[in-house]
Amino acid sequence: MLEIKRFSFDEKTIAEQAFEVRRIVFVDEQKVSREEEFDEFEKSSHHYLALNNNQPVGTARWRKTNNGIKLERFAVLQSQRKNGIGKAILDEVLKDVKNQEQKIYLHAQLSALDFYKKAGFIEEGEHFWEANIEHVKMVFPA
Repeated sequence: MLEIKRFSFDEKTIAEQAFEVRRIVFVDEQKVSREEEFDEFEKSSHHYLALNNNQPVGTARWRKTNNGIKLERFAVLQSQRKNGIGKAILDEVLKDVKNQEQKIYLHAQLSALDFYKKAGFIEEGEHFWEANIEHVKMVFPA
C-alpha cells in the first residue's frame, strides 16, 4: 500500500528516511556530491516521503523562491520506478501548491522530461547543467 507523508525537516526520523532515499538515488546512483544534494534549503522546504508497504521508496520537496514555487529533489528508488510512485508524489505536491497563485516550476533532468510533460509541465528556455547532469526548466501552466 502506497502512502505519501508530508513532513518538516525537524521530524528527524522521517527526514532521515527521505534523506536516505535521496542519498541512494542522487549521491550513489547519479554521483551528485553530498554537499550539492543536501543544502541550506532543507529547513525552509516542505518535504514528502513515499512509503510502499511502510518502506521508504520516494521523496520530494518544494520551497518558495523569488521566482515562485520550486519543486525539487524528486527521487524514487530504482527498484520502485515505473510503479506510479513518482506520479503519486508529484500529484500530492501539486495539490498542495496549485492554489498559492505563484508560478510553479522545476529543473528537470532530461531523463525525466517525459514524466513531467505527461503531468502538464512545459519546457522553458535552454538546457543547462546542474550537479553535472543536464536539465531544463519546466513550468506548470496556471
